[in-house]
Amino acid sequence: MAKQKVLYIAQQINPYLPETPMSMSGRQIMQGIQERGYEVRTFMPKYGCINERRNQLHEVIRLSGMNLIIDDTDHPLIIKVATLQPARMQVYFIDNEDYFMRPPVKDLEIDLSPEDNDERIIFYARGVIETVKKLRWEPAIVHCSGWVSALAPCYLKLIYNEDPSFRNSRVVYSLYGGGFDGTLDDRFIEKLRHDGLTDEQLSVLGGDKVDITALNKLAITYADAIVVAAPDADQALVEFAKAAGKPVLEYQDDIAASPDRYAEFYNSLFE
Repeated sequence: MAKQKVLYIAQQINPYLPETPMSMSGRQIMQGIQERGYEVRTFMPKYGCINERRNQLHEVIRLSGMNLIIDDTDHPLIIKVATLQPARMQVYFIDNEDYFMRPPVKDLEIDLSPEDNDERIIFYARGVIETVKKLRWEPAIVHCSGWVSALAPCYLKLIYNEDPSFRNSRVVYSLYGGGFDGTLDDRFIEKLRHDGLTDEQLSVLGGDKVDITALNKLAITYADAIVVAAPDADQALVEFAKAAGKPVLEYQDDIAASPDRYAEFYNSLFE
């Protein structure tokens, strides 16, 4: 599958955010895949703590300007881009003043204003997908990493499944430990219905009280394959994926070997 296109929908990437297991593994995998001959494009949220000047972010005017309607309210979509050195890999940032704060901010909005996380992850998933459509890019693999990206598999398989950019894509979801406390907004499922999703399609959520486990189950249900990306990933979710017949790439604590393992795993999804 050399020279195939791989789209990463990430929650965290170093150096734009401090070093964490998620931000470091994400960067190393993406960079390693690109070095192996794949064409890579990467997205992440434009958190307010990201220093735009230091990281040389700039707005992409031709991609910005679209409005996304969430819960009957318009939210402008702003796209920024930077080049990750020395890999020379483009990273696109999804921005909007309703969901991502203006600097200076020390922590991530997903922690500072968790009451908005339901709409924030809707906006992020749809923002990435609509931007890729504008780019007229057709990824063979869409790799979603972390719970902030958890709605992307659902949208790709149920709403954008006939779109030329995605109809042949395989969707991979990476499971990490941790997540968020409590539950998302009680109207989260209602807001998803506004996007055209049905109660039957969302039944795995189990009701209006959507916690991190339910959200991960939704991502697993609509992904084609699962990567166990951290040693503290919920083993019950791994077993849920296996019971659903999903190919699972088990966790291995060897970052240097990971790009080759991921590339082989991607290839297997087309056999």
